Amino acid sequence: MCGIVGYVGDKEAYPILIKGLHRLEYRGYDSAGIALVNGNGSLSIYKTKGMVSQLEEFCNQKDISGTIGIAHTRWATHGEPNYNNAHPHFSMSERIALIHNGIIENYTVLREALIQKGFKFRSCTDTEVLVHLIDYIQKEEHAPLSRAVQLALRQVVGSFAIAVIEADEPDKIIAARKSSPLVIGIGEEEFFLGSDASPIVEYTKDVVYLNDNEVAIMKRGEKLQVMDFMNVQKSHRIQHLELTISQLEKGDYEHFMLKEIFEQPRTITDCMRGRVNLEGDNVVLSGVIDNRERFEKARRIIIVACGTSWHAALIGEHLIESLCRIPVEVEYASEFRYRDPVIYNDDIVIAISQSGETADTLAAVELSRSKGAFIYGICNAVGSSIPRNTHSGSYIHVGPEIGVASTKAFTGQVTVLTMLALSIAKVKGLISLHDLKNLIGELIEIPGKIEKILLKNDKIEDFSRIFTYARNFIYLGRGFSYPAALEGALKLKEISYIHAEGYPAAEMKHGPIALIDSEMPVVVIATKNNLYDKVVSNIQEIKARNGKVIAIVTEGDSQVRSMADYVIEIPDTHEYLEPLLSVIPLQLLAYHIAVNKGRDVDRPRNLAKSVTVE
Repeated sequence: MCGIVGYVGDKEAYPILIKGLHRLEYRGYDSAGIALVNGNGSLSIYKTKGMVSQLEEFCNQKDISGTIGIAHTRWATHGEPNYNNAHPHFSMSERIALIHNGIIENYTVLREALIQKGFKFRSCTDTEVLVHLIDYIQKEEHAPLSRAVQLALRQVVGSFAIAVIEADEPDKIIAARKSSPLVIGIGEEEFFLGSDASPIVEYTKDVVYLNDNEVAIMKRGEKLQVMDFMNVQKSHRIQHLELTISQLEKGDYEHFMLKEIFEQPRTITDCMRGRVNLEGDNVVLSGVIDNRERFEKARRIIIVACGTSWHAALIGEHLIESLCRIPVEVEYASEFRYRDPVIYNDDIVIAISQSGETADTLAAVELSRSKGAFIYGICNAVGSSIPRNTHSGSYIHVGPEIGVASTKAFTGQVTVLTMLALSIAKVKGLISLHDLKNLIGELIEIPGKIEKILLKNDKIEDFSRIFTYARNFIYLGRGFSYPAALEGALKLKEISYIHAEGYPAAEMKHGPIALIDSEMPVVVIATKNNLYDKVVSNIQEIKARNGKVIAIVTEGDSQVRSMADYVIEIPDTHEYLEPLLSVIPLQLLAYHIAVNKGRDVDRPRNLAKSVTVE
């Protein structure tokens, strides 16, 4: 959600900034802009509604010289996507430029005060308030830019990651954050800035992750300075990126989403590497071992998440309750934080987020910590905010996920939750060695079984064309398959814009069956497990009303095959692990329907990869 790039050094800034914006396109945006301190000492801002490529066209024949600049992709919150509302924003003097991710909650009050002081606003955004406030404080206090930023941010309520440059200081970028990520890359006599590491990794592997309420001064030829809003110097740790350029490129795939679907055999293997032993009789999660007593004595486990991560959490609920006999509650983070929830100091709160920056989930973490709960994070992005604000946790290690609609992160989260449940069950002595070895053995085979499913891609592509013009879909599943059905429906609506809903199959009779007719495709997960016969009955009810059934079945199934209109087989596995297999054809089905409809699969409208505002 929104992207920030910055550069100060000896190189021309424009090519670095534009390439960085392209790297951040996956986050979702509707306008783009760039600010440069030109060689003649003037500050130029160029911005457009639309794509980064349109910004490049707009910059043709413009003065794009300069070795310092900031750039931004905006996802509209305050004000529609247009030229005036796009970032960067100028001060009235046009000597200061600012870009911002986040939301300024008290912007109306600040705006009115600034208008009273004679400031004129060009945009409808909350962001423009910041640049005028900094400009005002700088003049009133006769303060340098960095001090004016500190003083201004002390008046701000909300979340922000900002970068500021000034024509009068053409070798310095000021950056600050609160509840929105910022990463600083440290090179030779140069600095890079990004809302994540993807615009930086091409130039340096050495990075510093800013913490909340910190301001960074990046000055050409000098060491990085970090301080708080009260001007107290703060220490900072340089970390080494493991990210590679190849992970950020599509290769031979048409879309990042398809690439990431096909990466899942490898990413699940990477997720298990070092955690499942070669003998297949042990799972080692250091976060559980190091906090054994907390897990042994946990009163209950609360899982907080949003979107796809919430669906993974529902599977985690089944796994932990079945294997560990600990009560589990799964909460939407956005609702949990405002419900005045009852949290005990012997509760464990598991926070799941691909980006590690999801605003609602991060707020739920902070609330739970304040109540004394033990917080365990499950994230993908190393160094992100949630891992840095939890007591312990596990990375899913699936590599950067560029497609906005999550695929490999979902299976990575489910894999970690499976290993977490097995690890807790072993610590509590609730699983026999035989059962442990059986489940681990099945888990080890999952990547190979996914490879078999991916061989059916062409078949799924062929029959997906039939459903290109469907207006509604229903997805059904029971037990462990119900969250997979929810995830399949979410994938379809996210990228194809077809209305789709997931239900527990037994709930169909309590309302949704009224929608069934010959025009309604129904996707049913009907794998061989202890609820198989129940799901077969649900399929018969659909067919009795002329519904079109797409069934996900276990290899060799003949009963459902004789009833369904279209069938996709998946290999047999343990019931607990079925979602790791059944979700693959659902991802492919959504992908191909969306492609057939001509959708922008990697960047669906109105969506953002990392939701860093409420």
